[in-house]
Amino acid sequence: MLQGFQRNLFTSIAVEQFIGNLIMALLCGIIISAIYRWTYRGPHYSATYVQSIVILSMITALVIMVIGNNLARAFGLVGAMSIIRFRTAVKDTQDIVFIFFALAAGMAAGVGLRMLSLFGTLLIGTVLVLLHHTDYARSKKYEFLLQFVVRLTNGESPYMKVINKYCKYSQLINTQSIGEEDWYELSFHVKLKDEKNRMYLIQELNQLPEISNVRLFFDEEQS
Repeated sequence: MLQGFQRNLFTSIAVEQFIGNLIMALLCGIIISAIYRWTYRGPHYSATYVQSIVILSMITALVIMVIGNNLARAFGLVGAMSIIRFRTAVKDTQDIVFIFFALAAGMAAGVGLRMLSLFGTLLIGTVLVLLHHTDYARSKKYEFLLQFVVRLTNGESPYMKVINKYCKYSQLINTQSIGEEDWYELSFHVKLKDEKNRMYLIQELNQLPEISNVRLFFDEEQS
């Protein structure tokens, strides 16, 4: 039976083509995984994920070669894959992009379009690297969450003068009593005039009487 399978496989694809396609898938997988390592940002880096990208390209190429033009094999593969359950959650959207990147490169190599697979990998990889180094997706809105503890009285609110000095826009979004008389924690959504001045904003608020615990929160991916 094994000899029959080998004979059926290699009558539809030459041994040299089979090996060449797998080698090209391996090369593209290595390039894609290297690009992922260079461009990754975040605390959830996984060495096993990087290795999986390489193997995924090769497996995809192998599957494409096994299926060939046989419709029955294609449906058989779908049935076999339907019983597999993947329970690992993908935490970063870009991780999904690299999975599809590896799949596409492996498919191109599997059908024998080696140059398309290689040049497609290099071109898309170059775009990813350029987007990474130019901070194309980096937001310039300078939007932050400002929080501080203050004693509220019927008098003026001197902290608003400081906020208006450094912010184009400010909106009070939450007021929370902290259990002591007249003491509250205020939360403002603010948009700075200049992101570089955020430290001056914190320092001037801390210098005001009856104000403490000044904090300025921002999302690194959006600021």
